[in-house]
Amino acid sequence: MAKHRIYTMSVASVYPHYITKAERKGRTKSEVDEIIRWLTGYSQEELETQLEKQTDFETFFAEAPKLSPSRSLIKGVICGIRVEDIEEPIMQEIRYMDKLIDELAKGKKMEKILRTP
Repeated sequence: MAKHRIYTMSVASVYPHYITKAERKGRTKSEVDEIIRWLTGYSQEELETQLEKQTDFETFFAEAPKLSPSRSLIKGVICGIRVEDIEEPIMQEIRYMDKLIDELAKGKKMEKILRTP
């Protein structure tokens, strides 16, 4: 079975859309970066390096230093599919990130987005 097209897309090609979506709703690039760092464990410098290298989504998540253990608390629908029901691991990670950016754009507080107890 062929890989989904998004796996080979660079994170850098989608990243500006995340920023635009957040900024349209009064949120910031630094909040988007904080979400991505929380989800993946990349430092800000490592994140910027991945973006500069045009790293694809599959590699971006495969090389993530420490995926957040709290990401399993992310629930809900993105693109008509419940994120908690996605069986393909890389696709689930991508959709987790999409869901978190959606929550940011919808005005949720960062503590809620980052699943802080």
